[in-house]
Amino acid sequence: MPEPVIVVKGVGKTYYLYRKPSDRAKEALDPRRKKYHHDFYALSDVDLTVYKGETVGILGRNGSGKSTLLKILTGVTSQTSGDVRVDGKVTALLELGAGFNLEMTGMENIFLNGTMQGMKRQEIEKMVPAIVEFADIGEFIDQPVKTYSSGMFVRLAFALAINVNPDVLIVDEALSVGDIYFQAKCYRKFEDFKKAGKTILFVTHDMNSVLRYCDRAMVLHEGKKLAEGSPKSMVDLYKKVAVNLHNQSDDGVEMKEQTTSIQEVPWKSSLVLNPNKLDYGDGKMCIVDFGLFNEDGAIIQSVTKQRECTFKMRVRIKEDVQSPIFALTIKDIKGNELTGTNSQFEMLDIPLLHGGEEYVVSFRQTMTLTGGQYLVSLGCTRFDERGEFVVHHRLYDVFFFNVVASKFVVGYFDMGMEIDIKRTK
Repeated sequence: MPEPVIVVKGVGKTYYLYRKPSDRAKEALDPRRKKYHHDFYALSDVDLTVYKGETVGILGRNGSGKSTLLKILTGVTSQTSGDVRVDGKVTALLELGAGFNLEMTGMENIFLNGTMQGMKRQEIEKMVPAIVEFADIGEFIDQPVKTYSSGMFVRLAFALAINVNPDVLIVDEALSVGDIYFQAKCYRKFEDFKKAGKTILFVTHDMNSVLRYCDRAMVLHEGKKLAEGSPKSMVDLYKKVAVNLHNQSDDGVEMKEQTTSIQEVPWKSSLVLNPNKLDYGDGKMCIVDFGLFNEDGAIIQSVTKQRECTFKMRVRIKEDVQSPIFALTIKDIKGNELTGTNSQFEMLDIPLLHGGEEYVVSFRQTMTLTGGQYLVSLGCTRFDERGEFVVHHRLYDVFFFNVVASKFVVGYFDMGMEIDIKRTK
């Protein structure tokens, strides 16, 4: 049995929150010991054991306590209760570049940070070529850090952190820095760490990375540990947590039953919506609700690749509309339109729709997009009697959804290619 290198037992972290700065002084000086704060429990009774050579993922929504746990493990902050033990040399990728001196050059910062980590000058000098090569910022390595672009800054910070050769690597959403080429280099380094048998604790929102890299995973929610287990089971749980369709019971975590009707609870209330969506139209038809559903009819924000899912929008007809067109478009996070369709492309003959009626428009498909995040746009349009194109309601980039995949392909779609290798002689 491998030895444990990270042991967390009953760890809690409580912060005192004050309504205004002066309340802190009032509380300290009050002779009656009156409380002017309220307690915020960032972590409550969390247990976790990570064994040598394991890669363990931690999933959770923003504010779930993930980063707080990592800061406790790295000594940035201390726990309020419980015990923590971390064995071996630790490198943490938390806040990249936090220890940089902006007036010093990149090279000077390499030596400064190495010294701060207890390394001797000879050790740092041996690391310099690898750091410079990985950062790939050219002659800027000898320029003051204050002259760097944000991209150069994070490249150097990541290169410095990743080349220390630790026993334990703690990563907090740091593999997504820089451009796509630098990200690919970061992931290759991450894979090298795994192959070398390093112990890795990996905090991320990227469910595909958890499926691809992790041996186990844990889900945190509102400072509490919901469960831990296989990457797939924890990703499935996190998908429920992300749309508030989970509940704690004495026996663990289970899906919350939706006892109210769809009409009473809007589908979109379970989604993370885009506050900067583009919303316009003349209002003769109005998209009043929308959502993404799995094969069982449950609303989701993440779908597993090669599984069936359905996008739906509820449309309210305010005035009579002849031959309407209902559309859905899926984009990548850069705004490129990847796929979509509409009722006209599908050659649906839709008759006159009368004011006061409501319809549900469903777009059913098997998800063939590769793992990642995508944006959804919806529309209700038509061509009028003069042949002019009319927009009744459009919602551009109204919400995002995740595609979760354990198998990766080049590009955006999995075409189901098969590889066959035969010996000829």
